Amino acid sequence: MAARGRSRRFRLPYLAPYDFKALLEFFARRAIPGVEQVDADSYFRRFAIDGMSGSLRVSHIADGDALALAVEFPDMAYLSDIRARVRRMFDLDADMATIHARLGRKAPLRALVRRHPGQRLPGGWDGFEIAVRAVLGQQISVAAARTLAARLVQRFGTETRTARGETFHLFPAPPDLAEADLGTIGVTRARAQTLRGLAQALCEGRVDFRPDQDLEQFVQSWVQLPGIGPWTAHYIAMRALSHADAFPAADLVLRKAVSRDGLPVSPGQLQRMAETWRPWRAYAVLHLWRSSS
Repeated sequence: MAARGRSRRFRLPYLAPYDFKALLEFFARRAIPGVEQVDADSYFRRFAIDGMSGSLRVSHIADGDALALAVEFPDMAYLSDIRARVRRMFDLDADMATIHARLGRKAPLRALVRRHPGQRLPGGWDGFEIAVRAVLGQQISVAAARTLAARLVQRFGTETRTARGETFHLFPAPPDLAEADLGTIGVTRARAQTLRGLAQALCEGRVDFRPDQDLEQFVQSWVQLPGIGPWTAHYIAMRALSHADAFPAADLVLRKAVSRDGLPVSPGQLQRMAETWRPWRAYAVLHLWRSSS
């Protein structure tokens, strides 16, 4: 697969406040070497659509409430799709005033919303990539999951070439992993079975990433897959669908973050507390994670 470069630049407006730095920090901790690159000012990634490869860079426009998107891709007919993906990935259409009015009603979120009023929901470029990385990250650190993802790309990703002649590997597609020997990258046998199972489910159409689907139906379909529990399904919904109400209630960090005595509350207690945050519970997740880092 090769890329012939055609470049375009776009201005992507948003409604302030917007914490671009926080998004860059989130993406930087998870960036896969060779696929993504994050520096102090921008996010860069390589991607493929319909067998054609390209790259994009997102940075902030200093003199306006907007991001700058630079795209290099051989077919300009795909630009509207690329822009839409980036808008969702960087959560550019959120109405923060409405979200804060709900989340900031009482503790523990009132102070967090005031401290970080521009906190956005970090989405993902590709649903399958987010799902695979969610499984790789089960019960291990972010850094360890990133290492596994890098091995996965090098072992099973399609090699392609930039317009400048540089070679790199794309993140694997579902058919690449449906029958893959994933033990070679260092995951457990159970984790390998989960990854193959979700790849096969996507190939067969048993699950998908349509952004308009109901959250509960999405979660219910995903937890039918071996190795996928509610936490993973909600995390995938939050990042792959950018679902604003996704809420992984079993998350230990969240349960500790709302505790008053240092002991984590139960998932059920957290669920009941979070009812007042609907339909913006995913933003509460980001605030609470951020307060605990």
